[in-house]
Order: sequence, then structure tokens, then C-alpha cells
Amino acid sequence: MYESRTTPSKLSMSTTRKPREVLVLGLGNTRLADDGIGVHVVRQLARDPETPPGLKALDAGAFGFRLLSKLTKAQAVLMVDVADIGAPAGTTRLLEREELALHVSRGGRIAAHESGLVGLLTLARMQGYQPKRLALLAVQPQSLDWGEDMSAAVSESLPLVCEQVVRTVLEWQQAV
Repeated sequence: MYESRTTPSKLSMSTTRKPREVLVLGLGNTRLADDGIGVHVVRQLARDPETPPGLKALDAGAFGFRLLSKLTKAQAVLMVDVADIGAPAGTTRLLEREELALHVSRGGRIAAHESGLVGLLTLARMQGYQPKRLALLAVQPQSLDWGEDMSAAVSESLPLVCEQVVRTVLEWQQAV
């Protein structure tokens, strides 16, 4: 599991108060082509000196219940993963708490590890944890076949997905 705390950057907020921390979980399996997009996003953000302070990037891979302690300490959680959103490959869609719950309840497939994510969030809720902000930045996959290379469409979307993560984190940090 790879974890990074980022340093201040040009994208940081212009206030002197400490920015609210947002946990960004990169979910997925890098051996299943596009399924690894979440992991690639958090790795890219961890290497980028422009990543804003307060963005805590965590390579959660195919995760597991070992993430429960980190998840329950966060006030805001943004997950990045593939999801079938019925759009062209590489398209993103931010599913905030209610829309995410509706997507899952309607049988909308998130990823191969969807049941583990739902179980993890359910267990956290049973322990009284409810983050102020919770969302999934969903990326439409083209291929979930065995292979470490992402499809061209999803690979080309990587910089835009990273930008959308940063924009979302900054918006959440600015919210009251």
C-alpha cells in the first residue's frame, strides 16, 4: 500500500489556515487493464509537486478491511475507480453520496471489488462513522481484461482525471 502526504503548491488555497484534509483513495487492480486507473491517479498525484496541501493520496489497490482505520479518521473521502456509467471509455462522472448509493442500489456495477467497498463502508457506518463528504470519481473502463496496460482511451484520460480530483478536493476544502 502506497501512501503520500503532499507538499504545498501553486494550486493551494490562499488562506493561512491549515487546509481540511481529504482522503483520496485510489482503488483498483493494476493487473486488470483499466481497473487500475484509481491506483495510477493517486501515484501520479503523489509524485506531482503541484498537488495541493491537504490532499492525502492513498493507493488502496483492491483494498480490504485494513483500510477501515484510515477511512474512519477522514472527514472527506474521494474514491477513484472504474465504474460502468454507460459512457464512452475514459469519461468521468462524480457520484456524490446519494447518487453513489442510488447507483449501487440499482445494481450499477462499480468494479470487480465493489462488494468489498460496500462492505467496508457499511462496517464503517455501523461503527458510527459518516464522513462529511463522500464520493466516487467514476471512470468508464474499456477493458477489464488481464494486462497491466490501460486502454488508450483510459490512459489518455489520466491527466484529466487527476485534474478533476484536485478541483474536487479544492472545492471540498473551501466548503464550510
